Amino acid sequence: MTGRTHDLASITALGVVFVLSGPMVISLPTALVAVFANLIGGITPDLDQPTAPFWRNLPIGNIFGRMFARMSGGHRFLTHSIIGVVGIGYLAKLLLVFLSPILGSIDTNLVWWSFMIGVASHLVMDMFTKEGVPLLLPVPVKLGIPPLKRLRITTGKALENWVVFPLLIVLNIVFYTAFHNEVINILRSYIV
Repeated sequence: MTGRTHDLASITALGVVFVLSGPMVISLPTALVAVFANLIGGITPDLDQPTAPFWRNLPIGNIFGRMFARMSGGHRFLTHSIIGVVGIGYLAKLLLVFLSPILGSIDTNLVWWSFMIGVASHLVMDMFTKEGVPLLLPVPVKLGIPPLKRLRITTGKALENWVVFPLLIVLNIVFYTAFHNEVINILRSYIV
């Protein structure tokens, strides 16, 4: 999937989990950092690709990107597996513990969960592509939805751009229409 599809999928997953998890007290700074962390999580598994936007935006990112790709086994290998997700989650937790003095009253646990929802949405979306994902590493099988590879999506082609992306938009509209009252109550009562 392309970056914009991953962005929309991660924010969609976050919205669904947030609304369905019920009322909670959350500060506006926590909400903003959580959304940002979710979007970062939505593209994090693609750090194993040397041409990822993250690497392109760093001064010598192309060098680091190639080194990271080699260390992680290349694109859609370690970072697209359960082992990789556990490692990414552990490193993210360490980073948040390190940054907690700077973040002040921001709920780092909620930020971590938002980040991980983005990571998980990335893997789910990539399962719909022809390449699939090696979810069960070290078992050398790439899993996909549907199981027949020929029925899956080619990244960046018409089916993704004209069906999957618009379908995610429609899913958001339907979901937020169905849960309109819950969303309004959350916005009125639980963002302090």
